[in-house]
Amino acid sequence: MARARDSDGGMVDVASSSLDPEWRAWLAENVVRGVAPTRLVDTLVSAGVPLSEAHAHVEAVQQHPAVSMGRGHLTRHEDVLSLLDTRVALHRQSGRHRHLARHTDLSIPALMERHYLAHEPVHLQGFMRDWPLMEHWRPSSLARRYGHVDVEVMAGREARVDHDLDPDACRAVMRFEEFLRRLEEGGPSNDLYLTARNFALEREELRGLLDDVRYPSGLLRASDRPGAVKLWVGPAGTLTQLHHDLGTVLFGQVHGRKRFRLIPSFHTHHVYSHLEVWSQVDAEHPDLTRFPLYREADVLEVVVEPGDMLLIPAGWWHWVHALDVSVSVTFQEFDVPGGNTWWRLG
Repeated sequence: MARARDSDGGMVDVASSSLDPEWRAWLAENVVRGVAPTRLVDTLVSAGVPLSEAHAHVEAVQQHPAVSMGRGHLTRHEDVLSLLDTRVALHRQSGRHRHLARHTDLSIPALMERHYLAHEPVHLQGFMRDWPLMEHWRPSSLARRYGHVDVEVMAGREARVDHDLDPDACRAVMRFEEFLRRLEEGGPSNDLYLTARNFALEREELRGLLDDVRYPSGLLRASDRPGAVKLWVGPAGTLTQLHHDLGTVLFGQVHGRKRFRLIPSFHTHHVYSHLEVWSQVDAEHPDLTRFPLYREADVLEVVVEPGDMLLIPAGWWHWVHALDVSVSVTFQEFDVPGGNTWWRLG
């Protein structure tokens, strides 16, 4: 039985099981992150924990050997956190935390210098307007040309809160024409989605779609590497929770619209990174009581329309919501010496 001081300074017994395991994990994480004890107590009280017990729980967690060790490790990394906070401050001083850069006719050299190499996102309006895929990748065209092909999709996503973390449980196969019909007739949904993890463009029957892609010199290059070009097709309502990619992504919107929320990579210590590349925070409805440091995150928002592209630098957090039946394409093979730079997870 652990003992800790209550709000009056007396010693009380704190049973390790008196808090829900999820709340204990939350408390330990936020103690390690350095969130003020008074804020932690207030959060527990708002969740129905008596004040004296809330104080005792916070103190008990602070004294736990594993948490103390975690705080020690964090202290040794304070120089890294300070560097991140400096980068946040500089970004705010530049004003780029308020508005996402947007261009209609940005030259490729300027794009690469000001954004790819500078680790800054940019919204490129109408960049793909002359590409053949703008006509040939519409749902009606896909159904006419490739409707007979069996494709793997993600299905039953709405029944699984962990569908992004455990996609294998959602894999299903159906005719492309049936899939596209369900998108058009089924209304908004997050249940059915053809994603990058389905590797549609790796299928021999669909490789002809790549003939409609263009690779602007100095920006993109054709590659046989699996995943260099990825296809995304889904209904209005598809949702990808807050995460980051391991390499820079050039996202193109072919049909329909998608809304993005983006957070700079140097805000990683504010977004409660979870399971390598995922955030615990719901970016649409953030719970600032459970995730208080998220209030420090600078969020940029943009709607990407047909023909637009969006450069998302490696490590930049993003949340994506389809506003319409949507067809999208992503690229990760850049025409630069050494190719794309990849984030290496520890």
